[in-house]
Order: sequence, then structure tokens, then C-alpha cells
Amino acid sequence: MRELITDVEDPRLADYARLTDMELRTSLESVQGLFIAEGTKVISRAVAAGYPVRSVLLAERRLGDLPALLPVLAATGAPVYVVPDETAERLTGYRVHRGALASLHRKPLPETAALAAAARRVIVLEDLVDHANVGAIFRCAAALGVDAVFLSPRCADPLYRRAVKVSMGAVFAIPYARMTGWYDGLAGLRAAGFRLLALTPDPAAPSIGVAMAVAGHRTALLLGTEGDGLSSRWLNEADQAVRIPMHPGALAAGVDSLNVVAAAAIACHLLAGADQGRPG
Repeated sequence: MRELITDVEDPRLADYARLTDMELRTSLESVQGLFIAEGTKVISRAVAAGYPVRSVLLAERRLGDLPALLPVLAATGAPVYVVPDETAERLTGYRVHRGALASLHRKPLPETAALAAAARRVIVLEDLVDHANVGAIFRCAAALGVDAVFLSPRCADPLYRRAVKVSMGAVFAIPYARMTGWYDGLAGLRAAGFRLLALTPDPAAPSIGVAMAVAGHRTALLLGTEGDGLSSRWLNEADQAVRIPMHPGALAAGVDSLNVVAAAAIACHLLAGADQGRPG
């Protein structure tokens, strides 16, 4: 059902208001159990992953995107709200470059214990608050065969619009769970039989490649924040701290580490390679 709406204050458009206000959206989306997906490809992936659609918003200049969306939305019965371009920008707070926006219902997250029991290669994010980094890491994890992602309580929301957009919908392709507590958050993974490897730039730590060669069948990679890295508690809780070796020339130039997304990509690749050939 397609409806033309010109009033920015129309209550049917409330899900899309002030999308650039992170503080507002984080609170609103959590309370109302919704999230926003942007672009036909990402919306299609969300629907395919079983997220129920509340509605779709389409700027008039992007009506050409509608035929691609209709087959996806056919079984959902969700309304499509078409708005003038100026209304879309006033409503959302930015120019909607990727065409359609969709408001979708969240699904309940799995319990950490249940998710850990079903996985053998996981990554654990401690207090990453940058949504773009979280989305990019989910994309790396999904592309490289990681089974699940675990988030500390203060980690950014993978279903925040920016994270979903950067991940290109990969947040829908890999299961994740949020820990209920940080202090003892790693205990459940250890109890499930995971060997905990903490990524660090510390030159005294062994190479991650060497650690992967001797790691147990179930491995959890711990990643910390962009600036500070992992907390001292999580470093101490890990079975082993590991590093990605830097080229000597880079070290001489003062480059002693990678950003967290690049480090995650390399670590996930090595994790997948170490797991090949092992019995299931």
C-alpha cells in the first residue's frame, strides 16, 4: 500500500524522525523495539532474515526504487510512505542518498550461553562505541566464517542505522548476543570451553598466527576499543594475549598497530584458516 504524505509532523512518519540524533535514536529504538535499515539491498536482507517490517519511507525522487522493493514487501503488508524530497530531509535530518528507509521490529537476542554452546569460532567486542566500526567488524565476521559475535554491555548497537549501513546488512547474517555484565562477562565463554585470545599491540605478545596453531578447537578473539584497546581486566582474564606483527619499517615510522577493523579482518581470516581441517 503506497501513501503520499506531505506533512513532516504526520505521526505515521514518527519512526523516521531525527535519524542523525544518536542519543535520541538510541533511546527511542531500544524502548520501542525498532531499528532503521537503509537501501533496497539492506532492507531485502533484513526481511530475508525474518525481521518484521513496520513501514517503508521513500523520497519522491527515488520512486524508481519501488519496483525492486515490492516483491520483498509483498508478503509483509507494510505501508510505503512516499514523501517529497524536502520533507524527507527535514524529517530525517539528512539527504537520503540510498533511496528507501524501512522501520523494522527487532527480534529477541539469544542468551549468551545458548549462543556459545552452538559456536566454535567467535569474536568478543569490549566497549566499542563507534557504530561504523561495529558494523564493519560484523561484515568481516560474516564474510570470514565467524560463528557468532558477543558484545559487552556498553558496546554500540549493531542495529543502529549507521552500523547496519556500514555492514551492508551483515548484522543480519551472523548471530550475536549481549552480555549482561562486564566484570564476569568472559566467564560464560570459558565455561563453554572457549580459549580466550586477547588482541593487543604489545610487542612482547606472541604472534596471533603462532597462537592460532596451538589454540583449542573453540576460540574466542577479544577486541577492545580503538584508542585504549582491551581493559586490563579482560587482558588478564584471557588465556593468552596475541598481536598482529607489524613490518619493521612500520615500527620504525611509529606505526605499532592497526585500527580495530583491520585487526579484526586479519584475525578472523586467521581464525577461519586455523579451523579448516579440524573435525566438526
